[in-house]
Amino acid sequence: MLSFIGFMYIKAKLTVQDFLKNERGEVNVIAIIVLIAVAVALALLFKDQISELIETLIGKITTKAGNAIDGM
Repeated sequence: MLSFIGFMYIKAKLTVQDFLKNERGEVNVIAIIVLIAVAVALALLFKDQISELIETLIGKITTKAGNAIDGM
């Protein structure tokens, strides 16, 4: 039993050391979170303009599709 506890201690110690050496992954996670936050902030800031643009595009698509079908 004591050797198992010693093995687990050594494994935990090596895992912590490896984590501290390879913290590059954590920086990538933080960068992704910051990018998502910026995208959400921009979406909230330009919510009205984005909604208007989407409505205009859908309206044009509907009109053009109707014209194409009527022209057949």
